[in-house]
Amino acid sequence: MSELPADQQALVESLAEALRSRGLRLVTAESCTGGLIAAACTSQAGSSEWFERGFVTYSNEAKTELLGVPAALIEQHGAVSEAVARAMAEGALLRSRAQVAVSVTGIAGPGGATPGKPVGTVWLAIGHAGVLARSAAPVTTAVLLHGAGDRAAVRRQTVWKALQALLDSLDRT
Repeated sequence: MSELPADQQALVESLAEALRSRGLRLVTAESCTGGLIAAACTSQAGSSEWFERGFVTYSNEAKTELLGVPAALIEQHGAVSEAVARAMAEGALLRSRAQVAVSVTGIAGPGGATPGKPVGTVWLAIGHAGVLARSAAPVTTAVLLHGAGDRAAVRRQTVWKALQALLDSLDRT
């Protein structure tokens, strides 16, 4: 019996097949979801074939120490920003053996909102390395999400959207 809702389990299974069929491995870099994306991926038996590792970098210091996100970048743009989400995905790729990365950084609530960044604001980035990137440097894309509801709802929505964005990115390669 799966630990995930049926629709999310189906999404993880599709992602697993897409990664496996291409011989790719995934790395996650999570802030606001606190490892829930990695947990969703590893809920599937056999995920060690395609899931390489996950980083939970909740604090700004962790983003800098574990992923190499420049402190100045965080200071300039804020932890919840496109620039930081991209840097997290790229740092995860550089610090793993994976070819595909997903990162999320956001404000799940109930507190933490700032002017221009309400609760539910999440930046999600997908990074591709190596052959997928068609260059020596990782190639990342980022999208701004607007979650709704309470903290748990924002985190659930973010996990769902991250898994779907990963699958969509592989369909385009």
